[in-house]
Amino acid sequence: MERMEMVSSANLGGAQTVDRALALLSAVGRGGVAGVTLGDLVAQSGLNKPTVRRLLLALMRGGMVEQNPDTRRYFLGEEAYILGTFAAQRHGILEHSSAVLARLARETGDAAFISVRQGYSALCLHREEGSYPIRTHALMAGQLHPLGVGAGSLAMLAALPDAEVEAALEANAAQLAGSYAALPPDLIREHVRVTRQNGHALNPGLLYPDSWGLGLALRWPDGALAGALSLAAIESRMQRPRRDDLLSRLRAGAAEIEKSLARLYALRRGTSDRRTA
Repeated sequence: MERMEMVSSANLGGAQTVDRALALLSAVGRGGVAGVTLGDLVAQSGLNKPTVRRLLLALMRGGMVEQNPDTRRYFLGEEAYILGTFAAQRHGILEHSSAVLARLARETGDAAFISVRQGYSALCLHREEGSYPIRTHALMAGQLHPLGVGAGSLAMLAALPDAEVEAALEANAAQLAGSYAALPPDLIREHVRVTRQNGHALNPGLLYPDSWGLGLALRWPDGALAGALSLAAIESRMQRPRRDDLLSRLRAGAAEIEKSLARLYALRRGTSDRRTA
């Protein structure tokens, strides 16, 4: 009995180490082209410096992380890039939306975004900047928000079943209360209801007074949530009738992306069928 408990404890410790290393890898990735410092990672992880350094060395040995010898900042490594190219073949929503994002930003002058669900959060994969000189305080690529916070994030939350909506609100309760006090769960529930009713999400300056957004959920052919397409602009550029025009362009872009995802889905299914035949 004592031996079994020791093995279980060892397994738990090993799993914890893996979890911590993966969390650090994710934090390094979100540092983007600017990279992150050791101090950044210590602060974000809540781990002590020796532990973070030890885990980073392990990730560096595996090629998942690299360090600039001059700035001492950490970046994703070559192996992470290679794995990312493999993952893109299966989760390539950014590849299938890049042309739409560029067109939306060019035609509207506003910022266009593609986001995906990550657990009970929304992750912005890409921000395509428009030409309008006044920028909104909208999210940037790599940023995470709780589901329901922001237009694209709200569109994804509203696309989920009620049980998942409640699970997300419960999981994010502390973060909403601490960092998004203006968005209590009951208000997010009401926005989910309105989003479902209207068929699109509207963020009327809920995070920043002069930063408005429109969002649409994207789905795979089987109905599963694929992500969200959204636009952000200052308040004066989101009033009707311009908002209706933006929504029309957003719907056309979403339909184009979903059509492209349907071809990818069919290709996957065909590959899977051949493997099991």
